[in-house]
Amino acid sequence: MAADADAPEDKLSEDETASESAEPDASPDSDSPQDAESSTVADESDAVDDAEDFDAATADAAENSESDDEQTPVESRWSVVRLATVVGLIAVLALSGVVGWLGYRTYQLREEQAQRAMFLQVGRQGAVNLTTIDWHSVNADIQRILDSATGSFYDDFSKRSQPFIDVVKKVQSKSVGTVTEAGLESVSRNEARVLVAVSVKTSNLGDEDQPPRGWRMRIDVQKVDDGAKVSNVLFVPA
Repeated sequence: MAADADAPEDKLSEDETASESAEPDASPDSDSPQDAESSTVADESDAVDDAEDFDAATADAAENSESDDEQTPVESRWSVVRLATVVGLIAVLALSGVVGWLGYRTYQLREEQAQRAMFLQVGRQGAVNLTTIDWHSVNADIQRILDSATGSFYDDFSKRSQPFIDVVKKVQSKSVGTVTEAGLESVSRNEARVLVAVSVKTSNLGDEDQPPRGWRMRIDVQKVDDGAKVSNVLFVPA
Protein backbone atom coordinates (compact mmCIF):
# COMPACT_ATOMS: atom_id res chain seq x y z
CA MET A 1 0.00 0.00 0.00
CA ALA A 2 2.73 2.39 0.83
CA ALA A 3 4.46 1.50 -2.37
CA ASP A 4 1.35 2.25 -4.35
CA ALA A 5 0.88 5.58 -2.69
CA ASP A 6 4.36 6.64 -3.57
CA ALA A 7 4.09 5.54 -7.14
CA PRO A 8 1.66 8.23 -8.29
CA GLU A 9 3.76 10.93 -6.81
CA ASP A 10 6.85 9.72 -8.62
CA LYS A 11 4.90 9.41 -11.81
CA LEU A 12 3.53 12.87 -11.34
CA SER A 13 6.98 14.23 -10.91
CA GLU A 14 8.13 12.52 -14.05
CA ASP A 15 5.15 13.83 -15.98
CA GLU A 16 5.78 17.37 -14.82
CA THR A 17 9.40 17.04 -15.75
CA ALA A 18 8.48 15.75 -19.17
CA SER A 19 5.96 18.55 -19.63
CA GLU A 20 8.51 21.19 -18.80
CA SER A 21 10.95 19.60 -21.21
CA ALA A 22 8.37 19.57 -23.94
CA GLU A 23 7.67 23.32 -23.72
CA PRO A 24 9.58 25.32 -26.38
CA ASP A 25 12.52 27.36 -25.15
CA ALA A 26 11.95 31.11 -25.29
CA SER A 27 14.82 32.57 -27.31
CA PRO A 28 15.99 35.95 -26.13
CA ASP A 29 16.50 37.01 -29.76
CA SER A 30 12.94 36.25 -30.90
CA ASP A 31 10.52 39.20 -31.15
CA SER A 32 7.48 39.18 -29.04
CA PRO A 33 4.26 40.84 -30.24
CA GLN A 34 4.78 43.66 -27.84
CA ASP A 35 8.27 44.30 -29.18
CA ALA A 36 6.99 44.29 -32.74
CA GLU A 37 4.27 46.70 -31.84
CA SER A 38 6.79 49.02 -30.13
CA SER A 39 9.02 48.88 -33.16
CA THR A 40 6.13 49.76 -35.47
CA VAL A 41 5.16 52.68 -33.29
CA ALA A 42 8.77 53.91 -33.24
CA ASP A 43 8.99 53.66 -37.01
CA GLU A 44 5.77 55.54 -37.42
CA SER A 45 7.03 58.19 -35.00
CA ASP A 46 10.25 58.53 -36.94
CA ALA A 47 8.32 58.82 -40.19
CA VAL A 48 6.13 61.53 -38.68
CA ASP A 49 9.19 63.38 -37.44
CA ASP A 50 10.81 63.09 -40.88
CA ALA A 51 7.63 64.33 -42.50
CA GLU A 52 7.45 67.25 -40.08
CA ASP A 53 11.12 68.09 -40.75
CA PHE A 54 10.49 67.92 -44.51
CA ASP A 55 7.43 70.12 -44.18
CA ALA A 56 9.43 72.61 -42.06
CA ALA A 57 12.29 72.64 -44.59
CA THR A 58 9.79 73.11 -47.43
CA ALA A 59 8.13 75.94 -45.56
CA ASP A 60 11.48 77.63 -44.90
CA ALA A 61 12.46 77.26 -48.56
CA ALA A 62 9.14 78.73 -49.59
CA GLU A 63 9.57 81.64 -47.19
CA ASN A 64 13.10 82.24 -48.45
CA SER A 65 11.86 82.05 -52.03
CA GLU A 66 9.11 84.53 -51.26
CA SER A 67 11.66 86.77 -49.51
CA ASP A 68 13.96 86.58 -52.53
CA ASP A 69 11.02 87.32 -54.82
CA GLU A 70 10.16 90.32 -52.71
CA GLN A 71 13.79 91.65 -52.62
CA THR A 72 14.62 91.04 -56.29
CA PRO A 73 12.70 94.04 -57.74
CA VAL A 74 14.21 96.36 -55.10
CA GLU A 75 17.70 95.11 -55.79
CA SER A 76 17.07 95.42 -59.50
CA ARG A 77 15.92 99.00 -59.09
CA TRP A 78 19.01 99.82 -57.02
CA SER A 79 21.21 98.18 -59.66
CA VAL A 80 19.59 100.31 -62.36
CA VAL A 81 20.01 103.44 -60.23
CA ARG A 82 23.68 102.68 -59.56
CA LEU A 83 24.31 101.96 -63.23
CA ALA A 84 22.56 105.16 -64.25
CA THR A 85 24.58 107.11 -61.68
CA VAL A 86 27.87 105.69 -62.93
CA VAL A 87 26.95 106.36 -66.56
CA GLY A 88 25.87 109.88 -65.64
CA LEU A 89 29.14 110.58 -63.83
CA ILE A 90 31.15 109.28 -66.78
CA ALA A 91 29.13 111.43 -69.15
CA VAL A 92 29.61 114.51 -66.95
CA LEU A 93 33.35 113.92 -66.71
CA ALA A 94 33.65 113.37 -70.45
CA LEU A 95 31.60 116.47 -71.18
CA SER A 96 33.66 118.50 -68.73
CA GLY A 97 36.84 117.31 -70.42
CA VAL A 98 35.52 118.23 -73.86
CA VAL A 99 34.30 121.63 -72.67
CA GLY A 100 37.60 122.27 -70.93
CA TRP A 101 39.58 121.30 -74.01
CA LEU A 102 37.38 123.44 -76.27
CA GLY A 103 37.70 126.35 -73.86
CA TYR A 104 41.47 126.00 -73.74
CA ARG A 105 41.66 125.67 -77.52
CA THR A 106 39.49 128.77 -77.93
CA TYR A 107 41.77 130.63 -75.54
CA GLN A 108 44.81 129.52 -77.53
CA LEU A 109 43.25 130.64 -80.81
CA ARG A 110 42.40 134.03 -79.33
CA GLU A 111 45.93 134.38 -78.00
CA GLU A 112 47.39 133.46 -81.38
CA GLN A 113 45.11 135.89 -83.18
CA ALA A 114 45.94 138.66 -80.73
CA GLN A 115 49.66 137.99 -81.14
CA ARG A 116 49.43 138.00 -84.94
CA ALA A 117 47.53 141.28 -84.80
CA MET A 118 50.16 142.71 -82.48
CA PHE A 119 53.04 141.65 -84.77
CA LEU A 120 51.28 143.16 -87.76
CA GLN A 121 50.55 146.43 -85.94
CA VAL A 122 54.13 146.77 -84.70
CA GLY A 123 55.44 146.18 -88.24
CA ARG A 124 53.08 148.79 -89.67
CA GLN A 125 53.96 151.32 -86.99
CA GLY A 126 57.68 150.64 -87.45
CA ALA A 127 57.37 151.43 -91.15
CA VAL A 128 55.52 154.67 -90.37
CA ASN A 129 58.13 155.68 -87.77
CA LEU A 130 60.98 155.10 -90.22
CA THR A 131 59.36 157.15 -92.99
CA THR A 132 57.81 160.01 -90.99
CA ILE A 133 60.53 162.43 -89.90
CA ASP A 134 60.36 166.22 -89.67
CA TRP A 135 63.48 168.30 -89.25
CA HIS A 136 61.62 170.42 -86.68
CA SER A 137 61.07 167.38 -84.41
CA VAL A 138 63.83 165.09 -85.63
CA ASN A 139 65.21 164.27 -82.16
CA ALA A 140 61.81 163.08 -80.93
CA ASP A 141 61.22 161.20 -84.19
CA ILE A 142 64.55 159.35 -83.87
CA GLN A 143 63.85 158.57 -80.21
CA ARG A 144 60.47 157.12 -81.18
CA ILE A 145 62.23 154.80 -83.64
CA LEU A 146 64.70 153.70 -80.96
CA ASP A 147 61.92 153.10 -78.43
CA SER A 148 60.22 150.71 -80.85
CA ALA A 149 63.47 148.88 -81.76
CA THR A 150 65.37 145.96 -80.22
CA GLY A 151 68.32 143.71 -80.88
CA SER A 152 70.79 144.40 -83.68
CA PHE A 153 68.51 146.98 -85.31
CA TYR A 154 68.51 149.06 -82.15
CA ASP A 155 72.29 148.87 -81.88
CA ASP A 156 72.89 149.85 -85.53
CA PHE A 157 70.34 152.64 -85.62
CA SER A 158 71.47 154.16 -82.32
CA LYS A 159 75.03 154.40 -83.71
CA ARG A 160 73.88 156.14 -86.89
CA SER A 161 71.17 158.31 -85.36
CA GLN A 162 73.26 161.42 -84.69
CA PRO A 163 74.70 161.75 -88.23
CA PHE A 164 71.22 161.18 -89.59
CA ILE A 165 69.82 163.95 -87.37
CA ASP A 166 72.50 166.34 -88.59
CA VAL A 167 71.68 165.68 -92.28
CA VAL A 168 67.92 166.08 -91.74
CA LYS A 169 68.40 169.42 -90.01
CA LYS A 170 70.83 170.63 -92.60
CA VAL A 171 68.58 170.01 -95.62
CA GLN A 172 65.42 170.76 -93.63
CA SER A 173 63.93 167.46 -94.72
CA LYS A 174 60.39 166.44 -94.06
CA SER A 175 58.82 163.10 -94.94
CA VAL A 176 55.45 161.55 -94.24
CA GLY A 177 54.87 157.85 -94.73
CA THR A 178 51.50 156.16 -95.27
CA VAL A 179 51.06 152.38 -95.20
CA THR A 180 49.22 151.16 -98.26
CA GLU A 181 49.55 147.43 -97.65
CA ALA A 182 50.79 145.18 -94.89
CA GLY A 183 50.75 141.48 -94.23
CA LEU A 184 52.48 138.75 -92.26
CA GLU A 185 55.01 136.81 -94.29
CA SER A 186 55.81 134.36 -91.51
CA VAL A 187 54.90 133.92 -87.86
CA SER A 188 56.41 131.85 -85.06
CA ARG A 189 55.86 131.79 -81.34
CA ASN A 190 58.06 134.80 -80.51
CA GLU A 191 58.63 136.62 -83.79
CA ALA A 192 57.19 137.45 -87.17
CA ARG A 193 58.21 138.93 -90.50
CA VAL A 194 55.97 141.68 -91.86
CA LEU A 195 55.88 142.92 -95.43
CA VAL A 196 54.85 146.57 -95.64
CA ALA A 197 54.23 148.81 -98.65
CA VAL A 198 54.55 152.52 -97.88
CA SER A 199 53.85 155.64 -99.87
CA VAL A 200 56.29 158.40 -98.81
CA LYS A 201 55.78 162.11 -99.45
CA THR A 202 59.13 163.96 -99.11
CA SER A 203 60.16 167.57 -99.21
CA ASN A 204 63.39 169.43 -98.39
CA LEU A 205 65.04 172.77 -98.81
CA GLY A 206 65.00 173.76 -102.46
CA ASP A 207 62.79 170.84 -103.56
CA GLU A 208 59.47 171.05 -101.80
CA ASP A 209 57.23 169.63 -104.52
CA GLN A 210 58.33 166.00 -104.90
CA PRO A 211 55.96 163.23 -106.06
CA PRO A 212 55.22 160.40 -103.58
CA ARG A 213 57.47 157.41 -103.80
CA GLY A 214 56.57 153.85 -103.01
CA TRP A 215 58.78 151.86 -100.65
CA ARG A 216 58.58 148.22 -99.69
CA MET A 217 60.08 147.00 -96.44
CA ARG A 218 60.53 143.62 -94.80
CA ILE A 219 60.36 144.24 -91.06
CA ASP A 220 61.21 141.59 -88.50
CA VAL A 221 59.26 141.89 -85.26
CA GLN A 222 60.28 140.19 -82.03
CA LYS A 223 58.20 139.62 -78.92
CA VAL A 224 59.55 141.46 -75.90
CA ASP A 225 57.90 141.16 -72.45
CA ASP A 226 54.21 141.98 -73.01
CA GLY A 227 54.73 143.64 -76.38
CA ALA A 228 56.87 143.45 -79.51
CA LYS A 229 59.56 145.58 -81.16
CA VAL A 230 61.28 145.89 -84.52
CA SER A 231 64.39 143.72 -84.63
CA ASN A 232 65.47 144.23 -88.29
CA VAL A 233 64.54 146.24 -91.38
CA LEU A 234 65.31 145.53 -95.01
CA PHE A 235 64.22 147.65 -97.98
CA VAL A 236 62.82 145.60 -100.82
CA PRO A 237 62.89 146.87 -104.41
CA ALA A 238 59.46 147.77 -105.70
